Amino acid sequence: MTASVVLCREFVKAGALKGNNPADVVQSCDITFTCVADSTAVRDIMFGNMGVLDGISKGKCYVEMSTVDEETVQDVADAIMVRGGAFLEAPVCGSRVPALEGQLLILASGDRKLFDDCYSCFEAMGKKSFYLGNEVGTATRMKLIQNMILGNMVASLAEGMALAEKVGIDLEDFSEVLSLGSLSCRTINHKSQAITNGRFDPHFPLQHQQKDLRLVLGLGDSVEQPLHLAAAANELYKKARRMGYGEGDVAAVFKAASKKEKPVVTPLERIQCNSHSSYLQG
Repeated sequence: MTASVVLCREFVKAGALKGNNPADVVQSCDITFTCVADSTAVRDIMFGNMGVLDGISKGKCYVEMSTVDEETVQDVADAIMVRGGAFLEAPVCGSRVPALEGQLLILASGDRKLFDDCYSCFEAMGKKSFYLGNEVGTATRMKLIQNMILGNMVASLAEGMALAEKVGIDLEDFSEVLSLGSLSCRTINHKSQAITNGRFDPHFPLQHQQKDLRLVLGLGDSVEQPLHLAAAANELYKKARRMGYGEGDVAAVFKAASKKEKPVVTPLERIQCNSHSSYLQG
C-alpha cells in the first residue's frame, strides 16, 4: 500500500470526498490546489491520462504550490488559461513542522482575483501570504532564491561542523555556541542539533534541496548571474545523494562534508592496473 493511498484514507475519514483521478477532482471543485515533489510529477498530474487538464473548463481555478522550474510553471499556466481557467502559482517556504503548525510562508503570483479568493485557505496553511504580481514565474523565482540561500547555509554549517569534529571540538559544545551567538536562528539551531545527534529524519528532504539548487543554477545561467557558492553547495548535496542520503533531512549533507567519497574505478583503469601488476610480477 502506497503512502498516498494511506493519506487519502485519512483525508476521507476527516470528511474529504475522494476522486478517482485528477480530472475527477478538478471537475468536482471550484478551486484545486496541488503540491508535489518535482516537475515530472507536476507534468504527470497536469498532462497525463485523466489529468488535471482533462477536468479544466471555463471558470475552473487551479493553484500550483509545488517548487518546480519556471518553464513547467509557465506551461501549466498556459494550458489552464487556454481552457478558460484561472491560474495562480503559490510555492511555500517552510518544512514539515511549519506545515503541520500552519506557519508556512506562501509566495503567490498570477491571477489576483484567484489570490483573493484563496486568501482564507492560505491563512489556514501559513502565517503570511505574499502576492508578488500577475506575472507567472515571479513566485517561483523568489522561492528558488530563498532555497538557494538555505542550501548554502546548511552546506556551510555541515562543513564547519565536519572541520570542528576533525580538530577535536565537541559537537555538542559547538552547537551550543552557535545557538547563543550571532549566528543563532531556527535553521542553524535545528540543523546543528540534528548533525550533533546524528538524526536525519526528513523535515526537508535532501534530494529536494539538491533539486532546488539545480533549478536555481539554471535560473542564474538564464540571466548570466554567476552563483559560485550555490554551484559548490550543489556538488556537496549531489555527493550526499550518491552516498544514499537523498531521502534524509537536508542536514545529512554533513555526511558528505565529513567523509571522503570512494573513487570510482572504471573498467579500463582496472584492466590497466591489473596489466601493470602482472608486468611487475613478471
